[in-house]
Amino acid sequence: MSEFRFYLPLQLRYGDLDPQWHVNNARFLTFMEHVRFTYVHQLGLFKGNNFLDFPLIVADAHISFLAPIEYDEQIRIGMRVSRIGNKSLTMEYIIENQDTGEVKSRAEFVMVTYNYNQKKSVPVWPEWRQIISAYEGIEPGP
Repeated sequence: MSEFRFYLPLQLRYGDLDPQWHVNNARFLTFMEHVRFTYVHQLGLFKGNNFLDFPLIVADAHISFLAPIEYDEQIRIGMRVSRIGNKSLTMEYIIENQDTGEVKSRAEFVMVTYNYNQKKSVPVWPEWRQIISAYEGIEPGP
């Protein structure tokens, strides 16, 4: 059984490619951003009405590029929250070939819960703790 419950298939575009016809490494950040937004939206944690209300900001990102992604590959990205802190969430990602399961990339991001209007970090909301921990099967944290 997979360690990720949430997956999103991703359609590669011509603009995602580098001169070697592989997905450019800079696109991985955009892919993970898209999956993160979809995850938060589908769990009902953000309605998507105003981006100033989107309550997360990247504090730290680590990406391991394990194998090139070719243009004609069908890929999917898995994402999970592995830890809920006081003011942060640790999110892990996997990019894999949808047909073979070959892992192309792994990543870990620390996302700080953030109020863009006040320009400061804020505690993770109790509702988020409850929903995410129930969905992921993890401890709700502090």
